Amino acid sequence: MPKLQKFLGFGAAASAVLLAIPALAQDSAAAAGPIIEKGDVAWMMTSSLLVLFMIVPGLALFYGGLVRTKNMLSVLMQCTLITAMVMIIWIFWGYSMAFGGGTSPFWGGFGKLFLAGVSMDSTAATFTDGVVLPEYVFIAFQMTFAAITPALIVGAFAERIKFSGLMLFIALWVTFIYFPIAHMVWDGAGLIFNMGAIDFAGGTVVHINAGIAALVATLVIGPRVGLGKDMMAPHSMTLTMVGAAMLWVGWFGFNAGSNLEATSNATLAMINTFVATAGAIVSWSIVEGLTRGKASGLGAASGMVAGLVAITPACGTTGPVGAIVLGLIVSPVCFFFVTSVKKMFKYDDSLDVFGVHGIGGIVGAIGTGILCAPSLGGTGFVVEAGTMGAQVAAQVKGVLITIAWSGVGSLVLLYIVKAIIGLRVSEEDERQGLDLTTHGESAYHN
Repeated sequence: MPKLQKFLGFGAAASAVLLAIPALAQDSAAAAGPIIEKGDVAWMMTSSLLVLFMIVPGLALFYGGLVRTKNMLSVLMQCTLITAMVMIIWIFWGYSMAFGGGTSPFWGGFGKLFLAGVSMDSTAATFTDGVVLPEYVFIAFQMTFAAITPALIVGAFAERIKFSGLMLFIALWVTFIYFPIAHMVWDGAGLIFNMGAIDFAGGTVVHINAGIAALVATLVIGPRVGLGKDMMAPHSMTLTMVGAAMLWVGWFGFNAGSNLEATSNATLAMINTFVATAGAIVSWSIVEGLTRGKASGLGAASGMVAGLVAITPACGTTGPVGAIVLGLIVSPVCFFFVTSVKKMFKYDDSLDVFGVHGIGGIVGAIGTGILCAPSLGGTGFVVEAGTMGAQVAAQVKGVLITIAWSGVGSLVLLYIVKAIIGLRVSEEDERQGLDLTTHGESAYHN
């Protein structure tokens, strides 16, 4: 009997020790500091590559197919060189200006110039307390956003921009327009962030920002030679559809990647990126069929991009049904702007950057404030007042600040570049085509 009691006592003690192990492990993990999840790192590395895929080849082919044969190569070169140049700028000073840790509501400071203080051991926060990412993967992910945003603008003045003028404008634009807006919207010290405005993946930072700059640029640079007289139809709808499809695939890195973690909220952004886009494709085709008698491939591609743009700010806070509604609404609005409004005001937004990205971004940003309502299947309001009215007001303020910053700033920068080296090629070069006159080669050979 004493032996049995001794054994039972030992067993009870052992059980207590075994039961305590998980608690000890949790305490040890907490004491060790923030956690880096390998799954999150793998997803963010993949997302960064997906966003790069959106630019080259996605955006380059989408735009390239829309221009005339003689300008195909010039669009490919513009997208490629902008991507490369902005990546270098991002490492040198862009990351610091956007996310440098400063307390200013307008920019991040110079604390991380040339990635000062960044190493394989440094980390960046996620949306979960105690879970972090290696800072390098956060830098790479945000770098792809910085690269695609100015590349979007080139569609507005395609077929007539001077290459050197474009590159100087983009270098100035990302420095004085993009980096501050990214800080204002996505950094914890940022002006728009602290208003409570929701922009999950870049409705203001990317699309409204680029769309407004595009509109200003079309007004400053002027229309293409022969507009309204010469045939300016897309030279390859096949390439445009291929590019649009690549954009849709890459956009999952754009939207779901903005969750910064491979969690359930990333799956919400993923399904919304599917269904909002589907709704926009269908509604654009319906509107086109009703107004023109035929639904076109160009319309389907335009609807695809419009849906992607609109859901970008809302993808992480809207339910799937709300996402479909947003997609159904955005296409008729964008269709009206790229047809009636553009014709009415006679501006030559060559590839409808303002009409699709600018207007689609505005519809999506304001719609985010409505569709995040729990009663509509959303995840809830984030403004302090906790009401739809207050959330929509915050969204509108964010939109207006972005429009003003990008509009005024882009206008100033365009005139600076125009005074230094010029913005537009000669009429003779424009008629011959930028492929030969700017780059000395052709996209196609007979």
